[in-house]
Amino acid sequence: MPTLPSMRFDLTDLQLFVHILDSGTLTAAAGLSHMTLASASERIRGMEDALGGPLLVRAQRGVRPTPAGHTLLHHARLVLRQMEHLRGDLGDYGNGLAGHVHLRCNSSALNEYLPQALAGFLLQHPRISVDVEEAASQDVADAVRSGLCDMGLLSDAADLQGLAAWTLRADPLVLVVPRGHALARQRRVSLADAAHLDFIGLAEGSALQSHVDRHAQRMGQRLKFRVRLRHFEAVCQLVGLGVGVGVVPQATATRYGRTHRIQALRLTDAWAQRSLALCARSLDGLPQHAQQLLQHLAAGAERAAQV
Repeated sequence: MPTLPSMRFDLTDLQLFVHILDSGTLTAAAGLSHMTLASASERIRGMEDALGGPLLVRAQRGVRPTPAGHTLLHHARLVLRQMEHLRGDLGDYGNGLAGHVHLRCNSSALNEYLPQALAGFLLQHPRISVDVEEAASQDVADAVRSGLCDMGLLSDAADLQGLAAWTLRADPLVLVVPRGHALARQRRVSLADAAHLDFIGLAEGSALQSHVDRHAQRMGQRLKFRVRLRHFEAVCQLVGLGVGVGVVPQATATRYGRTHRIQALRLTDAWAQRSLALCARSLDGLPQHAQQLLQHLAAGAERAAQV
């Protein structure tokens, strides 16, 4: 059986390699890494010798990664990011914290579920902090799988293979229209039925908006946006004022329906029928403070389902 190469890359090696591909030249990367050009070249040669193959292709206008270099770059960024989290977390312990939980969630969870669900936990555990980052549901699942966060809140339509998952609540998407709109007489519509209308969307980078746009493109449609806003309530407000229509979680439409005079129409598209789920690599593999948060969120969902 062939033996695997012994690769002992340290953090300086990984940071140098990232600097090389970010800057495009070994000279610039050496400066960013606070080392001489000769030292930087020696480190790259040592990495390639350990691998048994090239990591970089030297070209007239700089360098580019080989397939092995692409793989190393991906993992180097993950390792360096994890080290940043580690330094931050350990610094927090010195300031009196007992634990730090990294959580990623989709737009709906961030806006409609998480604030209230987190409040009770944070009040009960004043020495635990939670770092929350928004991402598309599939990116949340991938981040949990890769160890970039402790747990995720996401649509159950994402690929959850290999993860432990708990369903929290139904979280369908609906089309919101002004009261009296031509579509308001219908209780159910598809996105294609409304694709010709003006839309009020969420800002660029919104996980939910990217989800909707992607499915519109798969149908051969390109939604026309009058404006993009950062918050669900602002979307509902402009819809109620007759500027356009929008796609939001059903919980949002229920919350602001009377205030902003909007009507929610159920979307019949399969991708809009979803539930909010909680996922982790495994319960036992989480630190104790992360287990406490996961159990708090899961128990809260179970109590809500019994009401």
